[in-house]
Amino acid sequence: MSLTSEPMLYEMHMHTPMCHHASGEPEDYAQIAQQRGLKGIVVTCHNPTNDGWSPTVRMSVDEFGEYVEIVEQARRTYEGKVDVRLGLESDYVPGMEPWLEELHGMAPLHHVLGSVHPHLPQYKERYHHGDIEAFQRTYFEHLALAAESGLFDTIGHPDLIKNIEPEAYDLSRLMGTICETLDRIAATGTAMELNTSGLNKVVPEMNPGPEMLRQMREREIPVVIGADAHQPERVAGDFDQGLERLREAGYSMVSNFLDRQRIDLPIDAAQASLESQQV
Repeated sequence: MSLTSEPMLYEMHMHTPMCHHASGEPEDYAQIAQQRGLKGIVVTCHNPTNDGWSPTVRMSVDEFGEYVEIVEQARRTYEGKVDVRLGLESDYVPGMEPWLEELHGMAPLHHVLGSVHPHLPQYKERYHHGDIEAFQRTYFEHLALAAESGLFDTIGHPDLIKNIEPEAYDLSRLMGTICETLDRIAATGTAMELNTSGLNKVVPEMNPGPEMLRQMREREIPVVIGADAHQPERVAGDFDQGLERLREAGYSMVSNFLDRQRIDLPIDAAQASLESQQV
């Protein structure tokens, strides 16, 4: 391990209090990022929607300008110490495409996560009609459609559905659907996320789990690592373990996004840069 390694990794998935279920201002997240040897953070709070979709867990459209400003304030405060960038985690369900295209053009975003949140009451009401396996397959169909929309850089926490009725989540039965989904995502060139916060969910493993991650690697789908931090202390949480999971799945590279362009980093060098700053 080199003690002179420059920071390389960014926290690519983190939130602000504007989503009503996170704490700490962007400066607080940047402070932890500096302590943990990150090069920067990309703030990706939940997007506003214009149709009343799950309004209690996101900023309003009228607050979007304030969101842009608080991230810019953190950028100025930490300039020269931690690179703070503006991003967004945008919910996806079919039909949202026109609004998301408009929204993503309203500010200079660096990383846009496309996420399907199957636990939301509105999502369940619209798509869960009593057949849990059909609901699971619909979720994966929506992941593929999200990638095919061309609206997103990365597909977020891509097996989140396993936390809903986990006793009914049969990976062997769903693997055909998952592989078809991954084929479609791979064809678009869209990256996917390894989300370390899955370790703290009902099914205590990262999203996605090891087998899906291996299938992603077989299709050469790029991977971004993110802790989905809703509190500052979660910045880069379990990144060391996440990088090991990527290596075990056959990956040699991990990706950041800046200016919505993918930057690939050798996992070994990224791990060394993270560790060197924690010595």
